[in-house]
Amino acid sequence: MSAISKPSDTLAFEPVLTRYIGKKDSHTLDFYLSHGGYDAAKRVVRDYKPDEVIDAVKKSGLRGRGGAGFPCGLKWSFVPKKTDKPKYLVCNADESEPGTFKDRVINEEDPHQLLEGILITCWAVGIETAYIYIRGEMWRGAQRLKAAIDEAYAKGYLGKKIFGKKFNLDVTVHRGAGAYICGEETGMLSSLEGGRGYPKLKPPFPAVEGLFRCPTVVNNVETLANLPHIFNRGIEWYRSIGTEESPGPKLFCVSGHVNKPGVYERPLGIPLRELIYDVCGGIPGDRGIRAVIPGGSSAPFLGPDELDTPMSYEGLKDAGSMLGSAGVIVLDDTTDLLSALLNVGKFYHHESCGQCTPCREGCGWVEKILQRMHDGRGRSEDIDLVDEICNQMVGKTICVLSDALAMPAQSVLKKFRPELEKLIAQGRPDVLCELAREPSPAL
Repeated sequence: MSAISKPSDTLAFEPVLTRYIGKKDSHTLDFYLSHGGYDAAKRVVRDYKPDEVIDAVKKSGLRGRGGAGFPCGLKWSFVPKKTDKPKYLVCNADESEPGTFKDRVINEEDPHQLLEGILITCWAVGIETAYIYIRGEMWRGAQRLKAAIDEAYAKGYLGKKIFGKKFNLDVTVHRGAGAYICGEETGMLSSLEGGRGYPKLKPPFPAVEGLFRCPTVVNNVETLANLPHIFNRGIEWYRSIGTEESPGPKLFCVSGHVNKPGVYERPLGIPLRELIYDVCGGIPGDRGIRAVIPGGSSAPFLGPDELDTPMSYEGLKDAGSMLGSAGVIVLDDTTDLLSALLNVGKFYHHESCGQCTPCREGCGWVEKILQRMHDGRGRSEDIDLVDEICNQMVGKTICVLSDALAMPAQSVLKKFRPELEKLIAQGRPDVLCELAREPSPAL
């Protein structure tokens, strides 16, 4: 069953990306064609020059939905128009960020929407080979994508002379092996090339030297799925949704302590409070909120006094956090924040590829200190020590995995410091009683 959730009565919004999710056979080509599927791609290929497509996407304001929020059309424009090398599109369907489960809904329930977006992108940039890199555990999504690709080939929407034009395109699904780091675009390219998923130094950026050292566009599933709607309904319509700096609809993945967790499509800029209470039905037992992680586990925590923050790229940046992948994790007032942060620390320490010293050593060091604090053996200097280590992690590595631990850690240290100091001062007798039965860990 899909995790998608229908619009609530209190906040009516006509779904765009998820309009047909949950309908019988929504993943099939026949269903997709029944409501105008591939009409946008046909119109673009027949009536638009590639530069005109890029300009239209720029004007739409579409920003990357994978985490960074970089303008989509601008990214395309960085790819050289004339080159003696092949150009590639790599669709990032790895979706490894904890708290994020939106792209799998498109892959499983409406894969042709993604393929149509891929067609539009490849026509605009002059690409003849595209890869969909999907997380290995997402078996159903991979099978649905492969079936949709087969249908598209059979219909002539992929292959040679697409829509009667001199436009050839081959699309391949590549299953990853489950490493978080392969969700980072250059780590994904390293994996796709057959190597370890090591991120690469930038510059050169993928648009200039990416897959197989050739010009490469890397876009997220949700980003590409927006494209057919922009060209079907127009730029003005698209910009009428969301905010000036963050136009369009957004898929929000809401989990944790809410009555109705799931994937919800709403305009960018919806207040966090509205998303939690009006859309997701509030907190079980009408409990209070301790904190919210608004953009996946790598985003800085927000406190209960920041619930009116707009869920847009600029709104969350102003609040000292980030929209990221829009994985909203709600923590009620019974949550042990130190335990929650330790869980984040364990994850990023485990998922570090080990290539960069500040990440390899820093993530492990932070986890050990958080574990010590959690176990009631914290020291008075531990809070400042974690903060100092995090300062040496942010911006010091090839990719931002070390930042992904440092940023939420520092937000908790800053916003909940009195609580942490109290825990250190009084210890954790509940935890210590359990630990007394086991050998003390070497910290």
